[in-house]
Amino acid sequence: MSRREGNRPDRRIAAATMMDERARHALSRRVTYVGSATHKLHPGDYGFQPPQNPRPTKSPCDAFRSVLLGEAQDLFRQGIMRGMVSAFGPGQVPKYVWCVDAAGEVYEAKTRPERETRYHGYRIGPDERDMCRYVLKEWMQRCR
Repeated sequence: MSRREGNRPDRRIAAATMMDERARHALSRRVTYVGSATHKLHPGDYGFQPPQNPRPTKSPCDAFRSVLLGEAQDLFRQGIMRGMVSAFGPGQVPKYVWCVDAAGEVYEAKTRPERETRYHGYRIGPDERDMCRYVLKEWMQRCR
């Protein structure tokens, strides 16, 4: 797989002041984490048909460890509630949501905001060290 590190302006965390707590709650009710069979090596309890369909060009979210749907949904909500989202306009949803698990692993959830509110996610791996550092730093600042 090729290196993914790069400068993508749409892949930046919005300012913490972009959404107040009420807006974060509203967003968390509007969007859903469902996962994707193309990012799974171990399908767990996701109920995909077929159960898994990992693609070599996709980052598996469960290469490091298996993440069950409930935990993934909880991490997704934590990311939203901490404002760990990409910038988005009125009536839209963010393209990206980021979160960090208890072991310090960084995950990114993504959707096509112009078409859907259902997200799939994956672990940000060692091929993106700068992105991991960036997300971890923001996560720690927003945990205070």
